[in-house]
Amino acid sequence: MPTIDKTMDAAAVISRLRSGMTLGIGGWGPRRKPMALVREILRSDLKDLTVVSYGGPDVGMLCAAGKVKKLIFAFVSLDEIPLEPWFRKSREAGAIEVLELDEGMFQWGLKAAAYSVPFLPTRVGLGTDLLELGGLETVTSPYGDGEVLVAMPALKLDAVLIHVHRADRRGNVQALGPDTYYDEWFAKAADECFVSCEELVDAMEASYPQDVRANLFERCFVTGVAETPGGAHPTTMPPAYGWDMGWLKKYAAAAKDPGDWSAVAEWAVGASEADYLATVGGPKGVAALPLPVF
Repeated sequence: MPTIDKTMDAAAVISRLRSGMTLGIGGWGPRRKPMALVREILRSDLKDLTVVSYGGPDVGMLCAAGKVKKLIFAFVSLDEIPLEPWFRKSREAGAIEVLELDEGMFQWGLKAAAYSVPFLPTRVGLGTDLLELGGLETVTSPYGDGEVLVAMPALKLDAVLIHVHRADRRGNVQALGPDTYYDEWFAKAADECFVSCEELVDAMEASYPQDVRANLFERCFVTGVAETPGGAHPTTMPPAYGWDMGWLKKYAAAAKDPGDWSAVAEWAVGASEADYLATVGGPKGVAALPLPVF
């Protein structure tokens, strides 16, 4: 047995968070989102969050529930449903502050935080309104070229939530999908990183040594791990399971005016994670969801 044990349940993870913090959420649109942990936030008293995310239903649900004070994002999409409808309602109503960024600027902000520098220079964003709208500054190259670049500020996170396929008790992780994208940088940009997983093992090197390359970041960046089978539902978790597009379409349709979130939360969040999963066939039902074909 490992001497280090970072395991905790989802409720214990959320108990480590606080209102008013800057919270990163890993994943990408409706892919690999730590939805079990997001649902636990929705059952909590947390509020006034600054959320940093390549957003999907995580962002839409938190906005609809009034948990978000400010959103820092590059997009908020359900893929087949291009614009997340509950996010759209919140933004059009002026219910949240926003910092909208190009995807490259967003990535650069996470990397600046991971490198512990105040900003990173980039050409991305030059010639757009994003600089003025976001209050971003430029910097002039100190070398002979004198090029003017965007000074993308670090997106420093108080905490981040990430979902992976496997984790062990020491905080080693394995993410098997083809689109893990920037979860590494979310983890390294945060003071605390909480990981939910489909499967928890004692020691990764003993259980899955063949997949060592699927480790996204060192265990020193992981604060806690929680086993949540089916925890990405309704988002996709390749190669384990696909998204639940029927669920997502029902969720999106419910946003049409007047859009009563309290009624939606009864089935979209549930009183507990066990209650929620029971409505979608349990972990076995989630595991049977077919993978989308692009």
